[in-house]
Amino acid sequence: MAPMKPDKRLKPLIEEGLIDTVVRQLMSGKEATVYVVRRGDETLCAKVYKAATERSFRQAVDYTENRKVRNSRQARAMAKGTRFGREATEAAWQSAEVDALHRLAAAGVRVPRPHDFFDGVLLMDLVTDAHGDAAPRLNDVAFTPEEAHTHYTTLIGEVVRMLCAGVVHGDLSEFNVLLAEDGPVIIDLPQAVDAAGNNHACRMLLRDVANLRAFFGGFDPSLRATEHGPEIWDLYRRGALHPGVVLTGRFEREDMPVDLEAVIREIDDAQAEERARLLRMQAAD
Repeated sequence: MAPMKPDKRLKPLIEEGLIDTVVRQLMSGKEATVYVVRRGDETLCAKVYKAATERSFRQAVDYTENRKVRNSRQARAMAKGTRFGREATEAAWQSAEVDALHRLAAAGVRVPRPHDFFDGVLLMDLVTDAHGDAAPRLNDVAFTPEEAHTHYTTLIGEVVRMLCAGVVHGDLSEFNVLLAEDGPVIIDLPQAVDAAGNNHACRMLLRDVANLRAFFGGFDPSLRATEHGPEIWDLYRRGALHPGVVLTGRFEREDMPVDLEAVIREIDDAQAEERARLLRMQAAD
């Protein structure tokens, strides 16, 4: 296959010798366009982040809460929304995925290995299937009940490993997991949050796990009754979570007064997530 004409955002990487050629566009999503590229004998993946005005994913305050910035000037500019602040916000959004990938790869989580980050472009491993082709997303694959149970169990273990590394994905679903030759690989982490520093981390983790349960429960109905999300967060809250922990999938809830505002927020979030899900399905078609 002849190399394609490179995206203008990829030209600086070619000029710097970080990549040699652009093979093809792999996909265009809500936050970035992804290309297959070559560097020497390596075939890699180049993720070109879209400008904020082109993204359909909203940089909600929930995701950016307590993210680290370089200094107080930058923080003030970001809060005021000045031009410098918008540029700083954009840079922080892009670097968040790079930081999360390095952190999670070091912790042994099944994520693509990052190579370089240059001028708004992330270079990382290309996740492949048994034939050496780009691995499909989970939503493009049908499973037997046994396969669904196996992959769900694997991903719950990865959620645990991520949380032990202090990270919650924040947008985990069948659209953000690739099925490689040796099992699922988690992708798309620019919205990842710090578990200890973000007040919405618990809600996001519960939603991540609920998304996995709903998807795989469509193939293995026995998974629909599991309560891994609350169980995992409770263990984390009590300091009892570790990568080798044995989970039961059961959780006994304490009787507590109902926080009506929190319930309304959950409903709003669920509706927003469903709208985003429908958009992703339309984009996938």
